[in-house]
Amino acid sequence: MFSLPKRLAAPLLAALALAFATAPGLAQTPPAPAPVETAPAETMPIPGPPAPQPLQPGDAFGEEVMLPGRTIIFLKGQGNWEAAFDTLADAFKSLNQYFAKQGIKPNGPAMTVYTQTDDKGFTFEAALPVAEAPANPPTGDIAVGQSPTGRALKFVHRGSFDAMDSTYEAVTNHLDEKQLDAKDMFIEEYATDPSAANPENMVVTVYVPVK
Repeated sequence: MFSLPKRLAAPLLAALALAFATAPGLAQTPPAPAPVETAPAETMPIPGPPAPQPLQPGDAFGEEVMLPGRTIIFLKGQGNWEAAFDTLADAFKSLNQYFAKQGIKPNGPAMTVYTQTDDKGFTFEAALPVAEAPANPPTGDIAVGQSPTGRALKFVHRGSFDAMDSTYEAVTNHLDEKQLDAKDMFIEEYATDPSAANPENMVVTVYVPVK
C-alpha cells in the first residue's frame, strides 16, 4: 500500500478538504487547520560531578608511607554527605575557638579522621595536631588523643570538595588492582583549614591505612 511521508500528508489532506468544501452542492465548512509539527524538545544533559584537577609533579598516588603518631585535639561528630563540607567547616570553627580561648597553637595541618562511613553519612573526628597535650584537658565534645599510626597509602586530591568522589573511586580501583585490604577508616589532611578554605579549590592529602 502506498503511503505519504508524514511531513507531506498533512498539507495534502488539508488541500483536499478545501476542494471538497468549495465544490458545488457541498456544504461550506471551514477547512481544518493543518497540524503544526513541533521539533522535539532537546533534553538538557544532566551535569555530572566535577572532575578533580590534574595532579602536579610530586603529588602522591598510592605511595606507601608510615603514619607517625601525633597528639591531637579533636571534636567528634557525624554528618551526611550532602552537607559534608559545611559539617566539617563548623567542626573546625569550634576547634579554632577552643584553641584561641586556651592560647594553644596547632602543630600541623587540620585533619579529619573518618571512623565510620556508609551511603548516607559518616562519623568523624575533626582534629588539629599539637606539640603536647594541654595542661588542662578539654571537656565535653572536645578531647585529646592520638592520630592513627602505621602503614598507609597516600593520595593527593586537587580541586573542589565535591569532586572528592572521583578521587575516592580512583583510590578504590587502586586498592582492588593491588589486592590490598584497607582498614575501616581513612584520613583527610588539608592544606588549608576547612573553616577558612574555598570548597571549590582545595588540596587534600588522603591517607588510607592498610592491613
